[in-house]
Amino acid sequence: MKYGFIKVAAAVPTLKVGDVAYNVEQIKTLIAEADEKGVEIIVFPELSLTGYTCQDLFTQSVLIDASEAGIVSLLDTTRQLDIISIVGLPVIVGDLLLNCAAIIQHGQLLGIVPKTYLPNYGEFYEKRWFASSQDLRPTEIRFAGNLITVSPDPQLFRTCDGVLFGVEICEDVWAPVPPSNQLGLAGADLIFNLSASDVLIGKHKYLLSLLSQQSARIITGYVYSGSGFGESTQDVVFGGNAIIIENGKILAKAERFQMESHMQMAQIDIERLRAERRTNSTYVNAQRNLKFDIQNNETTVTITDCRSNAPRDFVLERHFNPLPFIPRGNDAAESFEEILTIQSMGLVKRLDHTNTKSVVIGVSGGLDSTLALLVSVRAFDKLGLDRKDIIAITMPGFGTTDRTHRNAVALMEQLGVTAREINISKAVRQHFEDIGHDGTTQDSTFENAQARERTQILMDVANQVGGMVIGTGDLSELALGWCTYNGDHMSMYSVNASVPKTLIRCLIRHLGKDNPTLMDILETPVSPELTANQGDAIQQKTEDIIGPYELHDFFLFHFLRSGYSPLKLFLLAGRAFDGHDDRVARYDDETIKKWLKVFLKRFFSQQFKRSCLPDGPKVGSVSLSPRGDWRMPSDASSAAWLKLAEQL
Repeated sequence: MKYGFIKVAAAVPTLKVGDVAYNVEQIKTLIAEADEKGVEIIVFPELSLTGYTCQDLFTQSVLIDASEAGIVSLLDTTRQLDIISIVGLPVIVGDLLLNCAAIIQHGQLLGIVPKTYLPNYGEFYEKRWFASSQDLRPTEIRFAGNLITVSPDPQLFRTCDGVLFGVEICEDVWAPVPPSNQLGLAGADLIFNLSASDVLIGKHKYLLSLLSQQSARIITGYVYSGSGFGESTQDVVFGGNAIIIENGKILAKAERFQMESHMQMAQIDIERLRAERRTNSTYVNAQRNLKFDIQNNETTVTITDCRSNAPRDFVLERHFNPLPFIPRGNDAAESFEEILTIQSMGLVKRLDHTNTKSVVIGVSGGLDSTLALLVSVRAFDKLGLDRKDIIAITMPGFGTTDRTHRNAVALMEQLGVTAREINISKAVRQHFEDIGHDGTTQDSTFENAQARERTQILMDVANQVGGMVIGTGDLSELALGWCTYNGDHMSMYSVNASVPKTLIRCLIRHLGKDNPTLMDILETPVSPELTANQGDAIQQKTEDIIGPYELHDFFLFHFLRSGYSPLKLFLLAGRAFDGHDDRVARYDDETIKKWLKVFLKRFFSQQFKRSCLPDGPKVGSVSLSPRGDWRMPSDASSAAWLKLAEQL
C-alpha cells in the first residue's frame, strides 16, 4: 500500500464441475496475471476449486481429497509470489463439512473461514451437504500440511501495511445481520465475498444495490467474485460477477456472461475509508458496542498477520473526477434542481421566521450574485411574495465594465425585481479624502473601500425597507479568503455559502440554456472589478491572481472530505487534470504545485474570516460553516503542510 491505496482483484475463472485439477490451473493463471499487475489481494468465487454445482458429489471423499490437494498445489505455486489469494472449497472439520474460503500467501495457508448462512430455499439446498459455522466449535485441524484453527468466531487478516480484511461467503451478505457488519466494526478495511449467486430477472440490479449499501453502511471496500461460465446449468445460470466497491461507489464491475476467465482490478483508497470512519460518530458508537461485547467474552475477533511483501513501484491507476462537487450522470439535472431547492428553502424559512417581506441584494453581473438573485426569486415565488420586494442594486465603481453592468441590468429586468443603481465612485472618493488616501494608488485600501461601501449601502437600504441583505459569496471564495472582511464577507443570510465556484457555473448553465444574458454571465471572466477597467475589457481576473477555481475546488474537496496530505492532493490532481477529461484544462506538475501552495497558505491564513460567517444552507458533503462543519483556530500554523508541499 502506498499513498493509502491497495490494489485488489475479483477473478472469475472458467471451470469444470468436479474437475479440481482443471480448476486449480485456471486459478493459478489468474493469480500469476494479477501478481504481475501489482494486485495485492485477489478473491475467487465460492467453491471455486470444485465448482458450486457439484450437489451430492460433495459427499464423495474423492472430491474432498482433491480439494485439499488443490490447495497444496496452490501453496506451492504462490511461494514466490507476494499476492494474497482467497479461494473457495469444501473442508471437513470433525464431523462437519463446511463451505469455506482459504486464504493463501507465500506458500502459507493463513486461515480458513467457514460460511455462516446457508440458503435452503428456492433453488438452493446447501444444508443437504454443508454445516454452518454456527454448528462449529473452534477446532485445530491439519490441512494441506498446515495446522489451522477453524472457528465460528470473526476472523480478520492483516497485511504487512496494516490493512485489515475479512471474508464472508455469498448468502452471508444477504442475511439481516451479515458477518461483515461485525468484521467492519472490528476494523476491517476490506471485505471479500466469494459467491455463487445465480442470475434471475432483476436480481443483478438488486445485488449491486445490496453490495453498495453494505459497503457504505460499514464504510469499507467490498470485493465480490461470483461463479461464472462452467458451472452446471441444469436448473440455473451463473453470470460471473466481478465487482469492486469503495464506500458504496462501484469502482469496477465485469461484463457478465463471459465464456472466458476474467478479472476486475481496482485501487481502493484505504486512507479515505479510514478518514470517513473517524469523522462518523455513529460508526464510532457502533464500534463501542462491539468492544463492550469483546470485553465480556461474548465476541472474539481473531487477527492473523500476513507475511511481508516485497516493495513495489507505485503507479496510480484510478481516474479521479476533476470536478468532485459536480453531479454527474443522467440525473444531474435533478441534482441541480435539488441544490437550488435547498438554497431557496433555506431562505424561505429565514424570511418566514423573521416575517420579512423584502430582501436586498447587490447584483454585479457576475456568477455569484446572479445565482443568489435567482435563488431569491425562487424563494419569493414559493412564499407567494411580490418579486418587486426584491431590491436588486447594481453599484458600479471604478472597475465596473460595460459588459457586467449591462448583464446586471438585463437580468434584473428579466426577473421583474425592483432594480436600483447607485454609483459608488463619489462616496468612495470622499472616503479616500477622509482617510488621507490619494485615490489613485490601487492598493488593498483602494479595493476594499469599494467592497465595504457596497456592503454599507446594502445594509442601510435593508434598514430602509425593513428587509434583509442576501449574501452572494461562495464556498470557494470562503476557502481562499477571497472576500473583503466586513465587506462582501458579511450579510444577513448567505445562500451560496456552501456552493463552490465550479458548481455555481453548472447551476447557471442548467438554468440559462435558453437565456443569452445568463450565458454571457457564464462566459464572463471572474473578477471583483475593484481595479480600473475600460469598456468590456476586464483587467483584474481572479483566476490569474489566486489560481484556477477548478484546481482549488478539487483541493478543497479532498482536503476537507478525506484529510489528504499535500503529497496525495498533488498525486490525485496530476491524475485528474492530465488532459483525459475535456471538461477541464490540463495542468502540469509545476502549475499544480504552485496553486496547491497558494491554496494551503490562503486556507490557513484566512480562517479568521470563516470564523464569523453569516448563516447559510449546506447543500453538499463539504461546508466551511464554523457552526456545523469546520472548526479551526484562526491562528493555526500551516508549516507542516507547506513543508510537504515544498517537497513535491
